[in-house]
Amino acid sequence: MKSAIPEHREDELSRETPDPPVTNQQTSWSDAPSRDALQLIAEGVTQLAGFGVAAISAVREDGKMEVMAVAGSDAARLELQGRRTPVDRLTSELAKADDWGLLRFVPHERLDPDAGEDWGWVPDVAPIDDENAWHPLDMLVAPLYDDDGALHGSLAMDLPIDGRRPGQAQRAVLNQYAEQSRRAVLVALEREKLADRVRMADAARRIVRTATAQLSLDRIVADSREALVEGFRAAGMWLQTFDRDGHGGARGELYSSDGSHVHLTPELIEIAEGAAHRAWEQQQVVVVAPDRAFSAALSAEQGALVLAFLREIGVESLLFTPLGAGPECLGNLVLTRTAGAPEWTEAEATTALDIGHDLGRAILNARIFEREHQLVEELQQLDTYKGQLLATVAHELKNPLTSVMGHLEMLESSPDLTGTTRSSLNAMDRGARRMVRVIEDLLLLSKVGDPDDPMIAAPVDLARIVDDVVDLITVPAEQKQLEITVELPAGPVFALGDHDELDRVAANLVSNAVKYTPASGTVRIVVDRTGDDVVLTVADEGIGISQDDLLRLGTEFFRSSNPEAVAQPGTGLGLAIVRRIVDRHGGRLEIQSDLGRGSTFQVWLPAASA
Repeated sequence: MKSAIPEHREDELSRETPDPPVTNQQTSWSDAPSRDALQLIAEGVTQLAGFGVAAISAVREDGKMEVMAVAGSDAARLELQGRRTPVDRLTSELAKADDWGLLRFVPHERLDPDAGEDWGWVPDVAPIDDENAWHPLDMLVAPLYDDDGALHGSLAMDLPIDGRRPGQAQRAVLNQYAEQSRRAVLVALEREKLADRVRMADAARRIVRTATAQLSLDRIVADSREALVEGFRAAGMWLQTFDRDGHGGARGELYSSDGSHVHLTPELIEIAEGAAHRAWEQQQVVVVAPDRAFSAALSAEQGALVLAFLREIGVESLLFTPLGAGPECLGNLVLTRTAGAPEWTEAEATTALDIGHDLGRAILNARIFEREHQLVEELQQLDTYKGQLLATVAHELKNPLTSVMGHLEMLESSPDLTGTTRSSLNAMDRGARRMVRVIEDLLLLSKVGDPDDPMIAAPVDLARIVDDVVDLITVPAEQKQLEITVELPAGPVFALGDHDELDRVAANLVSNAVKYTPASGTVRIVVDRTGDDVVLTVADEGIGISQDDLLRLGTEFFRSSNPEAVAQPGTGLGLAIVRRIVDRHGGRLEIQSDLGRGSTFQVWLPAASA
């Protein structure tokens, strides 16, 4: 422990009352019990082992020794605690030391003359007149190794109370304290690593639980911010996403922890994107700090630009994490720390990379959702356009077709028509009437599918509608010798809806049943009340519908692939109209069918009071 500090009197350094522990905010030691244990050991050296000052240091992940506990002098503690020096400085001095068991002693004559500038504190006292006198530049330190011989810390002593270099008895006591320090430092470092792992696991768990459930990039950042900033003890964060374009390039959005705009120059954005892709390929994170070498993901020139940017925004260091899923890099996450904050640890780097995978999957899911949402909007716009187009075409066709039919009626009443001419006019009339039905279906389909044309609901007697429909269908049913059975309750059965639209539903279902049921077959019609619903059932013994066709039934212009069904005239709009009307009434359409054995259509509608 050597560094010039203001002059100290020996009575300050040898007083019997122990100094209270002082917490230096520069240190990253977060485990209070471990810190207190080291402080007690250091105080034991000053109180019982006969030394005025003792300091315990630990090796940090950046390869530097950090002073964790200082006892014996407030001034020495303020000067030394939290101070970091390179480990190789200690090892180079130990090569010159005398072996005193766990202790190493380097007389001042062997020390590097510049060592005091690096080591810290040098007491301003004069040696006593004795051949074993302690010199202010003498160095007594116990390097603290683990069982595998790796250096993890040191116990340093200075200013023996009697002013002499320690003898055998005093060395024995100091060796005991060195062993205690070794165990305490190893336990403290292990506890710190464990605490880091727990903290990182908690941050990762919170992010997985919240952010990955979101389908918006804004929500992902908002839900991740608190867990990331707290879990990593960061001052701030921002997240950049990469959007692919047709040329394979990438330009994305920047999301900050507090919603503020993060201004990066185009050059910095390009550096970040390139570094993210390289880091994702190598599956590593990048720490950028003034005293750390740049990783392979950053060149020296790029690193210098990043450091200059950090100085501008008041940031000391950053942890740069690539975000991705599978082989694709989707962005990067930047966590920042200001001056005096702890160094980034290996546990934090490992967890950050895991979180990069989790956030990458969340970003990918959000993009898929956004793309699907965009496609849905495009399809909705296309469907709206299709409906508008059909309505416009139908309206434009209806007027000239009405004129055509009027003139046909005038021609048919002429007494001068020959048989051939009259036959042609009849064919033209049939074709025109068929076109009218198609146009009316198109107009109704457009009307019931228009969200801007709301339905005005009222109580509708569904039983009466069925009676009217059956009356109209009697003639074609008798021509095919069909048996039509109708099951109605004794009184009215009211559904909540539009009378004309529900009439069209019943008419389409009953006419289809009659159309597709072979001669001498049966059509069964039932109206019933079930709970809060009114149910209309139309069952036939017709040609049936295949399972493949059932999946598309109700789609505009769809006709069954069954040749027998294709042989029947139709536009493929009848069931599409039924389905749209039922949907707009808040009901549901259920279809059961066996090919060659008939079909059953059930319409469930909200019931209304009479």
